[in-house]
Amino acid sequence: MTTTIDLGALADMATGTARQVIVGDRKIALVRIGADVYAIGDTCSHADVSLAEGEVIAEDCEIECWKHGSAFSLRTGVPSTLPATQPVPVYDVSVIDGRIVLVLDGEIPRKETS
Repeated sequence: MTTTIDLGALADMATGTARQVIVGDRKIALVRIGADVYAIGDTCSHADVSLAEGEVIAEDCEIECWKHGSAFSLRTGVPSTLPATQPVPVYDVSVIDGRIVLVLDGEIPRKETS
């Protein structure tokens, strides 16, 4: 089952910026570079901190973790610098009629409520 989720208007997100979105149990870093939008797992694979709080490196299509400086490819999730050695997940995202749309395969994990 494929699920599409509207994450808002492209115009509401400045180029060269990142923000965290939460979809079910998934924390996702949404990054805009020009007319392109990328979505990767928002948790650094090295230090368990938010990548959306890091610096967007537009010329390399990467985001740098603010804690220890590991940079991750926005296209593949693979780190290009140490200390991270494990990739983060990447998600299918596109812009349709000026809206940022995330596409997920499978069901959206739900948070447990107490």
